[in-house]
Amino acid sequence: MAMNDPKWGRGDGPPDLDEIWKRFTREFSLFGKKGGNGSSGGSPKNLSSAGGGIVLLVAVLIWAASGIYIVDASERGVVFRFGKYLETTMPGPHWHIPWPVDSREIVNVSEVKTIEVGYRSNARNKVPNEALMLTDDENIVDLQFAVQYVRSNPEDYLFYNRDPDATVKQVAESAIREIVGKSKMDFVLQEGREELAVNARDLMQVILDRYRTGISVSQVTMQNAQPPDQVQASFDDAVRAKQDQERQKNEGQAYYNDVVPKAEGTAARLAQEAEGYKQRVVAAAQGEAGRFEKVLAEYKKAPRVTRDRLYLDAMQAVLTNTTKILVDQQKNSNLLFLPLDKLIRSGTRIDDAISNFSSSVDSQAPIASTADGVDRSRDAFRLRDREER
Repeated sequence: MAMNDPKWGRGDGPPDLDEIWKRFTREFSLFGKKGGNGSSGGSPKNLSSAGGGIVLLVAVLIWAASGIYIVDASERGVVFRFGKYLETTMPGPHWHIPWPVDSREIVNVSEVKTIEVGYRSNARNKVPNEALMLTDDENIVDLQFAVQYVRSNPEDYLFYNRDPDATVKQVAESAIREIVGKSKMDFVLQEGREELAVNARDLMQVILDRYRTGISVSQVTMQNAQPPDQVQASFDDAVRAKQDQERQKNEGQAYYNDVVPKAEGTAARLAQEAEGYKQRVVAAAQGEAGRFEKVLAEYKKAPRVTRDRLYLDAMQAVLTNTTKILVDQQKNSNLLFLPLDKLIRSGTRIDDAISNFSSSVDSQAPIASTADGVDRSRDAFRLRDREER
């Protein structure tokens, strides 16, 4: 259009741009109409109108193409129409009416984002106004933790909160302070750190769901939990004292585990031995009682024979357990000594020694009256009979 200008190239400088623009708009208004004054469509003015239409068409195509967008596998597309929610698109190519009718927001629903409470980038870079918390027993702890979360609901994430990421940080700090405020200092600093993180995650999720932030908390990680720096030395002393207490308790428990089982085993052994002795004595007593009952029955049948038999059995039991026997000879007061221990060592049978002893006693006895002889013969016979038995 500018090259068709008869004034192009004439004069001192280039043509006036304002004049060219006015001429372009005037010719554009006549686009699609026949040339005036009966001129045909092939006139320069009609050619200029056709060029303007092509430019307009290209502009429309570019405008329509601006509504094409692609959603990745880890993302979701949220489409607005005049600022109102229209739809959520899944991964893949999509198209919407371009601005100013429709607009879109792409939200990554797989990206794990992290916020830090009580520190920044490193545990040494503390933020005291976030890290210092009050426990249930009115002690102050220095607690640092990190929260990892994902944007699980794009619609809630975009519509219901002005700054959801800042909300997560505020909710995390509020939740952990509430849980720490209900716990003891020793629990927070030592054995309860894992439980503290789990409870904080659950409470945070409840609050975020109530606010409809569209965020899911995946993990809460405790980075550090310690007393404030001002009392760290005193706390270390208390911890060492508690460790010594636990060590002594463990040593006492080990001694208990060593001594008590042995004592219990000894007591059980003594109890078993006593029970065995009891059973042995009772059984022996019952056996003796049964034997005495049988002897009593025989004694009732033949008292004299049974009495002699008992006497002989008793003397045999006594004499078999002794090595010396003293015999008092009747009527002559001679005291004889029978060395059974020497006889046993020499190999002489005790029965033969007693028989010889009885023979010598009979030969050395003086002759007496008939009554005495009868008595002595009877006594010698009884003695010999006992010895043989």
